[in-house]
Amino acid sequence: MDFGFTIAAYAVAGVLFILSLGGLSGQESAKRAVWYGIAGMAIAVLATLIGPGSGLWLMSLVLIAGGAAIGYQLATRVQMTQMPELVAIMHSLVGLAAVFVGFNAHVEIGRVASIFAGEGLPFPQPDGPLSTEAYALLGTLSNFAELIGKKTAVEIGILRVELVLGVWIGAVTFTGSVVAYGKLSGNSSLLPVKIDTAARQLPGGHLLNAAAAAGSALLLVLYLSGSGTWALVLLTLLGLFIGYHLIMGIGGADMPVVVSMLNSYSGWAAAAIGFSLGNDLLIVVGALVGSSGAILSYIMCKAMNRSFISVILGGFGGASGPAMAVEGEQIAIEADGVAYALDEADSVIIVPGYGMAVAQAQQSVSELTRKLRAKGKEVRFAIHPVAGRLPGHMNVLLAEAKVPYDIVMEMDEINADFPDTDVVIVIGSNDIVNPAAQEDPNSPIAGMPVLEVWKAKQVFVSKRGQGTGYSGIENPLFYKDNTRMFYGDAKQSLDKLLTLID
Repeated sequence: MDFGFTIAAYAVAGVLFILSLGGLSGQESAKRAVWYGIAGMAIAVLATLIGPGSGLWLMSLVLIAGGAAIGYQLATRVQMTQMPELVAIMHSLVGLAAVFVGFNAHVEIGRVASIFAGEGLPFPQPDGPLSTEAYALLGTLSNFAELIGKKTAVEIGILRVELVLGVWIGAVTFTGSVVAYGKLSGNSSLLPVKIDTAARQLPGGHLLNAAAAAGSALLLVLYLSGSGTWALVLLTLLGLFIGYHLIMGIGGADMPVVVSMLNSYSGWAAAAIGFSLGNDLLIVVGALVGSSGAILSYIMCKAMNRSFISVILGGFGGASGPAMAVEGEQIAIEADGVAYALDEADSVIIVPGYGMAVAQAQQSVSELTRKLRAKGKEVRFAIHPVAGRLPGHMNVLLAEAKVPYDIVMEMDEINADFPDTDVVIVIGSNDIVNPAAQEDPNSPIAGMPVLEVWKAKQVFVSKRGQGTGYSGIENPLFYKDNTRMFYGDAKQSLDKLLTLID
């Protein structure tokens, strides 16, 4: 009865997770989709607690309460600007869990083998019905150990493959996510060593990665041949190295892809855990997360004109020579000059970027939009697929500030309209509006589709200073004749501008 209830509950939870994932594709349905996910997880946890193998209630409740408390603190304290690194560090926990579960399965296989040997019974079990003695012995074991004890030699071999894959993918995900967290968080990182955004590899770079992958395959064969714990430990160490070295070899401009790619890795790690534990829901959810993360990574690579294989292998390709020299100077403008241009304009496009998130200027942007539309001006937003450091980052911020959905346009929908636009306001963006992507074949972002804001009549760039931004790539846009730099904190600059617009 309990087993049937658990299967039914897992099926309902799986459907809710699918509905949740589907609903997140649209802003209007996203809030409802989140509640689908919450309900699905609540059902899954409840079914696990009262289903087969339940026990250790006090420890389970303490761990759930501890995790809930930490999660609540993080959710209420973390700013939107910190969401990318929070997602990355959460992925690392999934990877670490996969490593622990894999080693636990390895230990349990050895323990069950010892118990059977002590009773003079064969293990793994031969094909065919189990003996009365074996059945009696299984009744004294824990749920997972009992599951192992019923497996045949072929099934134990499959379980060993599953646990090795779970451990290896989990190890890659763990160190890769920690490095991604360090690159995304910068000075706010909790890591003992600061990790900059530049792509860095050890001498021999890709050969080291290939050697580590080949070594992992060899250790898999050795482990399946009965080499024991040492092979699994070495394989784990190689997985940890590959995760570290792969992500270290990816530069800051590609970090949004890395976040979604690590999301995919964590999903496959969860699926491997599900196979090891015989948990159907983990397999389904892991496959959903893994496949959706991989698809999103591919879509983002396409949006950035990056090779998907290049990115996941840790920085193949990139710049082929010295970057094109940028001539001219950045010309500053004050708030009254921007206000005058907006007063004369009929059409305005706003391009938000990570700088808007850092300054928490979305409410000021929303108020500016309201005022301009009240004056009869056409105001729209241009969103690049990789704006910010997390897919959908800007969409979430604008939705939070109550910006109407129908004026928030994707790059492909709005790029052709820039030549007919009077004023473009760029708020804290760099790479996604960088003409070097089209003009400089040696640029690290060469060929990347960008918002062609420089084709508008006037461009105002809200920026803290003259630095090159997160990815460290110089932007010729800032030096063009029709561009003026609106220096200062984005929120303070916009608040000052708002006082000048009736």
